[in-house]
Amino acid sequence: MLTEPNERAEAQEPESGPPNPAQVRRWRGGKVESVHRGAWALVDVEGQVLAESGAAEAPVFARSSTKALQALPLIETGAAERFSYDREEMALALASHNGQGCHTRVVERVLSRLGLSADHLLCGAHRPYDHEAAFELQRSGQVPSALHNNCSGKHAGFLALALHLGVPPERYLDPASEPQELVRQAVLDMTGTAPEELGTAIDGCSAPTFRMPLRHLARGFARFSNPRVLDGPRRKACERLAEAVECHPDLIGGTRKHICSDIARATGGRLFPKIGAEAVYVIGERGGERALAIKMDDGQKAGLHPLILHLLRRFGLARREELDALSSWAAGPIRNWAGLDVGRTEVLD
Repeated sequence: MLTEPNERAEAQEPESGPPNPAQVRRWRGGKVESVHRGAWALVDVEGQVLAESGAAEAPVFARSSTKALQALPLIETGAAERFSYDREEMALALASHNGQGCHTRVVERVLSRLGLSADHLLCGAHRPYDHEAAFELQRSGQVPSALHNNCSGKHAGFLALALHLGVPPERYLDPASEPQELVRQAVLDMTGTAPEELGTAIDGCSAPTFRMPLRHLARGFARFSNPRVLDGPRRKACERLAEAVECHPDLIGGTRKHICSDIARATGGRLFPKIGAEAVYVIGERGGERALAIKMDDGQKAGLHPLILHLLRRFGLARREELDALSSWAAGPIRNWAGLDVGRTEVLD
């Protein structure tokens, strides 16, 4: 499809300013194979930047990293209470899950209570991210549905909110609808972003996604993880969502090979982690009044994962035994499918 000249120019125009610093290098055969640039910020509940690297003041699309903030109206309006949400269902409301049975069954349970079905989910269908779940689906002759979409729990929550507010289910993603206006306001309030600073676009799941300075994203999760500065209802909503993840870490990601679930599990829920597409990551320290937000320029997890573990160690966000449990995500040797040591990953300070 052809675009107008001004659209082409806008699409081709690079971001202004110097490039972000190299954060991670991957070596093979004694030579650098790839370099991963990015930015990160460690921020407290007041918005004070405690440490940062790169253009942390620059806006980024937060993608799914904001799901916990987007889930706040579900609780604050009384929708979660009306529809008898339990902790499993709250964990799924902020999950980017792998599409395993433990995820799809919970989402289906919520929809059934709402009197709806997977056909009401507007997130689209994709294969489960979990390889075993995808293989089993194929072996049984089934095709993926919207239940397998990694955002299906968030969408079920949006539907519950819409029904509670009297909004037709087919309008639950409309940015001008009351549910999405409440979601947008929650994101503004929690991150301290001015309305004119908050950009909006459409996410991979067709829901609104928000663009804001990386520092503001970190502040939002410092406040979410340490909601003492918030009013009563919002404080309780943050606490309930964080407790849901503490109790059900597998539900926010997966039972295997998912860094969010591994961090929540290894720390007993003391750290609140959330990934977003294109290598965005947030980690809130419950009780510690700090949160970390990261964005890799190339959108790749190859640089993101080792940088997360490096920063957890550098700032004392994770304890030694927790880091040991998460060592498979850290920088170190690169091994091929035959188990041969073929290179290494290096995080740059």
